[in-house]
Amino acid sequence: MTVDSDVRQIYDYRYEEENHAAKEGIWRVLGPFFQRYFGEGPVLDLACDRGYFVRNVDAPERWATDLRDVSAHLPDDVRFVQSDSLALASSLPTSYFGTVFISNFLEHLAGPDAVLEQLRVVHALLALRGRLVVLQPNARLTGGAYWDFLDHRVALTEKSLVEAAELAGLSTVEVITRFLPFTTKSRLPQSPTAVRAYLAFRPAWFLLGKQTLYVGEKPS
Repeated sequence: MTVDSDVRQIYDYRYEEENHAAKEGIWRVLGPFFQRYFGEGPVLDLACDRGYFVRNVDAPERWATDLRDVSAHLPDDVRFVQSDSLALASSLPTSYFGTVFISNFLEHLAGPDAVLEQLRVVHALLALRGRLVVLQPNARLTGGAYWDFLDHRVALTEKSLVEAAELAGLSTVEVITRFLPFTTKSRLPQSPTAVRAYLAFRPAWFLLGKQTLYVGEKPS
């Protein structure tokens, strides 16, 4: 079995088709919210899955990458590159992107060294003043539930995420330690209306937020 088929088997088991529809509704709200953190220029959705993020944001150019060939799920104007994420500096233009977005991915890498290497790759891809935006499950907040997923390998908190990003050469712009619930299967929020209400009511983030939002910038 190839790595690609291993990943596909895990995701096919974990997410049924109705869950994909629910995720699309959630990201129709989250995508525009994240745009307030963007740098100027093309946007790259790294480890894009079915492209929930990239199809719901506006940018001069939209790019996406994944280990699997998910191009059939992406809009025609999204430039898709199938690649190992650690090899992207050799398959994408460097010093080019205004924003690189990573959601629920770093925990799947082989270890802390791979996380640091991945963020160095992102640094190479970003233009000067380009932004890295990371949505990341926080192992300190999720507790043992962090390891309920077979492919979670690296435990990250807001502090280790900042440390890795700054070691990779990025400057930290903002950290929201408690932001979104752990997964899209969490009890709340689920519908687009509930997501809008959640984002507008920040005290709810403190109660339910178990994912951290990190924004870093490549210094000029």
